[in-house]
Amino acid sequence: MTSSAPRVDHLVTSGTFSLDGGTWDVDNNVWIVGDDSEAIVIDAAHDAAAIEAALGGRTLRAIVCTHAHDDHIDAAPALAAATGAPILLHPDDLPLWKLTHPDRAPDGDLADGATLDVGGVTLTVLHTPGHAPGAVCLYVPALSTVFTGDTLFQGGPGATGRSFSHFPTIIDSIRDRLLALPPETVVRTGHGDPTTVGAEAPHLEEWIQRGH
Repeated sequence: MTSSAPRVDHLVTSGTFSLDGGTWDVDNNVWIVGDDSEAIVIDAAHDAAAIEAALGGRTLRAIVCTHAHDDHIDAAPALAAATGAPILLHPDDLPLWKLTHPDRAPDGDLADGATLDVGGVTLTVLHTPGHAPGAVCLYVPALSTVFTGDTLFQGGPGATGRSFSHFPTIIDSIRDRLLALPPETVVRTGHGDPTTVGAEAPHLEEWIQRGH
């Protein structure tokens, strides 16, 4: 059996994000990492059927949640039911998870430094709290890519103005965990366009001043 090259597939799904009594329309990036036979989904947002279709019959090894805001996890149980894949979440985000899925717990925990292997590449879990207590990023050095969820975007940190978030913590996470990665590393975000570590690193002090 010949092995295929690992790749990243990208899907945009649309829905809403609700927290602290407000609801907003959002477009989410869903990332699929793997090869022709198996894959991992990062953030099962809004539309389980569309994500399953994008898998194209590949075996889904895991549904990885970068954090538990409802727009990133709302389709996770349905996708898990359709594919048999386990849902993985950092336990610090269980309080947020239970706001959306009180009767369906995740299947496994993500821990800082843990690794997930799929399609010939390894994803390393980086715990990056701030946007949410259990926020994680997934670093894939073989693909020169980091999946940052809502921790780091093109142009700055994720939002920290709502419950369970903390601005100094997200700055520490970005400085210590993400900006330490090679500058050519592509940053694939939870919303919006990709960027690179090198493009964002020079702006750290500006973000700190803006956030005060």
